[in-house]
Amino acid sequence: MFKKLSPWIYVLPAVIIVVLFRFIPIILSFIISFFEWDITGIGKFIGFENYVSLTLDKEFWKSMLNTFYLVIFVVPLTICFSLFFAVFLNHIKLFKSFFRLIYFIPFVTSLVALSIVWKIIFNEQTGLANAFLDIFGIIPLRWLNESKGIFTLLFENFGINVPNSIGGPSLALFAIIIVTVWRSIGYNTIIYLAGLQSIPESYYEAAEIDGANKIKQFFKLTLPLISPTTFYVLMMTTITTFQVFSQVYLMTGPPIGGPAGTTKVIVYYIFENGFGEAQNLSYASAIALVLFIIILGLTLIQKRMEKNVHY
Repeated sequence: MFKKLSPWIYVLPAVIIVVLFRFIPIILSFIISFFEWDITGIGKFIGFENYVSLTLDKEFWKSMLNTFYLVIFVVPLTICFSLFFAVFLNHIKLFKSFFRLIYFIPFVTSLVALSIVWKIIFNEQTGLANAFLDIFGIIPLRWLNESKGIFTLLFENFGINVPNSIGGPSLALFAIIIVTVWRSIGYNTIIYLAGLQSIPESYYEAAEIDGANKIKQFFKLTLPLISPTTFYVLMMTTITTFQVFSQVYLMTGPPIGGPAGTTKVIVYYIFENGFGEAQNLSYASAIALVLFIIILGLTLIQKRMEKNVHY
């Protein structure tokens, strides 16, 4: 009897933690979203009123657009750069462990410290970003204080007027994108490196005998064989990018949310409604549930792509 129960006893502490700090808060958040509930406690039942208000809330849609901009840029850039550096590290013979450490350090470093350092780098007057641009004769940019879209700014140099509505993410949000990609690369590079090292060397030897050059080996052999790794990186990067908060909170402000609210992402909007001046926990819970449904939906779509993964 004890042998049958012993595995459950070992996992019981983890199960208790998950239930108390994951499942119960999710259920309570769902319930709260149907009530008028502020920081002082529960109010009357209001049904779907919070969800109806969301559809009319311009700030909600703006924060969703900023979040989608973040995901659209961060996910592909992270995957491409991570794979590039992983291939580079996989071919290094000397100091391989040292280079792995260098790439991984940003991921394990405190996000608070990283955000503060990057805020200094993007400073208009004294930051290294503008000092680097000055080397190439590019005028200083306002980085964290610029609300214009990056495409608007780009085409302005050619005398083309692009409306800000289709100008892409603001320069301030693009600075957040740079930091998010830079921090994510280290972890995903190590994941990709593990995937690359799991490919038997004999496959490449056979490909060389058949006359395949390095480029063909990469696209016909390497990419298909690391597709499980790419699938994992794609899913995890998408989920974590939707949850970006600290960079926005620490790098843009005051007012937090960047110039004209162009860096206000959905998680910050949840925080603002739940614990800011509004202190409207029920409305914040409704937004959180919508975010949960979006992430769940995208995850299920990505799972359907798994049929293209070669295990």
